[in-house]
Amino acid sequence: MRYLLGTAAALAVAGPACAQDFDIRPLAEVRLRNEHVDQDGLPREADAVTARVRTGVEIASGRWSATVQGQGTLALVDHYDDGLHGPADRPQISDPQNIGLYVAQLQYRAKGTVLTAGRQKITLDDERFVGNAPIRDNAQTYDAVRAQLSPVRGLKLDVSYAWSVRTIWGIDGRGARQQAIGGDNVFANLSYATPIGTLTGFAYLVDQDESAVQGYRLSSRTYGGRLSGSRAFSPSVKLDYVASYARQWDHHRNPNDYHADYWLADATLDVRGWKLNAGYEVLGAGDGTPFTSFQTPLGSNFKFQGWTDKFLTTPANGIRDLYFGGGYGLKQVGPLSGVSLQAVWHRLDSDRLDQHYGNEVDLLASAKLRKTLVSLRYAHYDARSFATDTDKYWIQFDWTY
Repeated sequence: MRYLLGTAAALAVAGPACAQDFDIRPLAEVRLRNEHVDQDGLPREADAVTARVRTGVEIASGRWSATVQGQGTLALVDHYDDGLHGPADRPQISDPQNIGLYVAQLQYRAKGTVLTAGRQKITLDDERFVGNAPIRDNAQTYDAVRAQLSPVRGLKLDVSYAWSVRTIWGIDGRGARQQAIGGDNVFANLSYATPIGTLTGFAYLVDQDESAVQGYRLSSRTYGGRLSGSRAFSPSVKLDYVASYARQWDHHRNPNDYHADYWLADATLDVRGWKLNAGYEVLGAGDGTPFTSFQTPLGSNFKFQGWTDKFLTTPANGIRDLYFGGGYGLKQVGPLSGVSLQAVWHRLDSDRLDQHYGNEVDLLASAKLRKTLVSLRYAHYDARSFATDTDKYWIQFDWTY
């Protein structure tokens, strides 16, 4: 990592003198967000007003580039449990104050080849298994080497080895919520474009090699496949579809002996800006022992099973998520671009023992005003046999240079 920083610094110094050789691009992002949570069972509500800033530079020369980006999160209003510091009588909002190195990578690009080394973002497919957790202020990155190869048209191989996962908990992370989790992680995707969609085979070896993190019980081997495609019926009517299956086993030091299955079927009909979506996702159970159900500790889990974060860790009896959604989008409304309205309803049940966990409704309105994305979210979880009733709302501004 010191080598990466030294290289980037040297390029930055050399850049003005060799402008014809180096392309220097500053990086800047600012996020301002108010998140509010009202959760049954806790005497007080939570309010978090946070500001996150990321700054850095990308320096490119020919096929090579170096990127360094730091980030800092400041709690302007800290009436919430950030997961590390309490207070325990308020709901948790997982955005602790933080300052740290976000990205520090070297990259080589050529036709059909991208090689990346260092601290980097890795997102695979829909981020169900490997993602960046972008909703959190201190998003997840990886100390890794990655190769993305396209030897022939339509065929792509994406292989990463990550020796450390830099978590959302930042510099004060400790115990089960560590700043970084070491281990020998391997992520491999092999995809091919077919007439009916992109067919992907994947293998994810997740090694959570820290005893404080659930006693190694989140280490797993997952193998599966995925089909993602679309079909246009006319210029204004299109159907997008995804189907996926995977099986997971214990891995490395995991003391549990288990296997569990994963299923996904999802379809979205797009008609002149209107979208109708339906899907069914199953994270299967093993024998009902904790952490023998299908786990996704490196996924961007906020995107799945509702935004109230009740199922970031899969319950011992698994999850069956039946969901329906709809939305409408417009390219331009006055000064606003990319205007979008969305709504999703989830019915959440167990995979074994026939338990109805609860229902959730999620609403989102977003639009872009020049370089600023404005988002309004609301989520309501109606508990039946798992967790407690919860209401959340977010007001968020994201500005990118």
